[in-house]
Amino acid sequence: MATKSLRRQIMLGMLAYTLLLSLGIATYGVTVIKNVEHLIWESLLRSEFEYFLECQRTEAGYRWDDTELLRLFGKGSDTPIPAEFDLPAGVHDGISVEKKQFVVLASGIGPDRSVMTLDITNIERVERQLIWMILGSAAVLVCILVLVTIFGARRLVRPLSSLARAIAELSPDQNGQRVQIEPHAPKEAQVIAERLNSYLVQIDDFVERERKFIRMASHELRTPLAVVVSTAEVALDPLVSPHSTEAHLRRILATAHEMQNLVTLLLALARDPARLQSMMELVDLAELVPSIVQDHRLLAGSKELAFDIITTPPCSIHAPRQIVSATIGNLVRNAIENSEHGTIRMITTGSGVTVQDSGHGVSESERSRIYTQLARAGSAAAGGIGLELIARACAHLGWRLDIDSLESGGTKATLTFR
Repeated sequence: MATKSLRRQIMLGMLAYTLLLSLGIATYGVTVIKNVEHLIWESLLRSEFEYFLECQRTEAGYRWDDTELLRLFGKGSDTPIPAEFDLPAGVHDGISVEKKQFVVLASGIGPDRSVMTLDITNIERVERQLIWMILGSAAVLVCILVLVTIFGARRLVRPLSSLARAIAELSPDQNGQRVQIEPHAPKEAQVIAERLNSYLVQIDDFVERERKFIRMASHELRTPLAVVVSTAEVALDPLVSPHSTEAHLRRILATAHEMQNLVTLLLALARDPARLQSMMELVDLAELVPSIVQDHRLLAGSKELAFDIITTPPCSIHAPRQIVSATIGNLVRNAIENSEHGTIRMITTGSGVTVQDSGHGVSESERSRIYTQLARAGSAAAGGIGLELIARACAHLGWRLDIDSLESGGTKATLTFR
């Protein structure tokens, strides 16, 4: 369905309003004039007729004398009533006889019937001239209003038209675009432009975050896939001993578990946070954490690492079990990757999980950079490949992640659940 421009709609609306208003005023004016005119004629004729009756009653032998405009027929006059004026009792306006206009007052019945007429031909001609002047003035006024409306509509719609053209020139494949409007544009157009520019900034930020997230996710998936492929190729080599083949298969299994947790976390981040509420269940951290550690022991390989699990009851939370497992698994994997020897300590409480490693720790500058990247959910932060995924999971579910260095060396990561 074709749409009309706002300027055209304003013009047509103002034109229709002006025409209806002019027509209404003209109709009302003509009606009032006619009613007033009828009252004047009635008042005039009745006054004359009552004066005639009064003179006839008080003066013996009084006879009416016709004038050029006012005439009497019937009783009290020597002229009989013409057929054109033989009308019912009352005042009759607009009686046309021989191209002349009359107002007729008829009174009485039978032999007492009298008719008084007033010739209003000249007055009607002047009235018609006035009516045409009024209509002409209304037409001129309508034309002036149309011109003013056209000019005003163009002036009023110009900022909106400029804003519409600027919006139409936006390209979905470009970043950093902003809508520019004229400095003297009205406040409403400036508010629209400001809100739209703010929305464009949010879109740019969202697109940039998603691009970084896709790059990070592809990197996260590419690494374990490469491990699985390379390990499987080595395991299939006929020159490899059965004992080595079993070790390779265990590594493939550990990497598959890692990928499973990663995919679970990525799918959870793709969901609407409100939809995650349906996945909430009671999770026993005292039971879950040891199984996570057991699944990640193979990642330690030949490293001299020990695991110490400390549980402080109660250790139950309401959360999506798979997301909790994947998030804690990422923290454990980061601790293993950052440590060559020593102990990885897992402290479990009813509010969260703390993972302490014996690695090199993080400096103040590194910790500041990590928190900045966590807040912005930008590129992968130092201190672990999956750190950004954990940050996104925390932002998605309202959790909190704190990272600190230990005085004895190493890093402490505390995941606090809502």
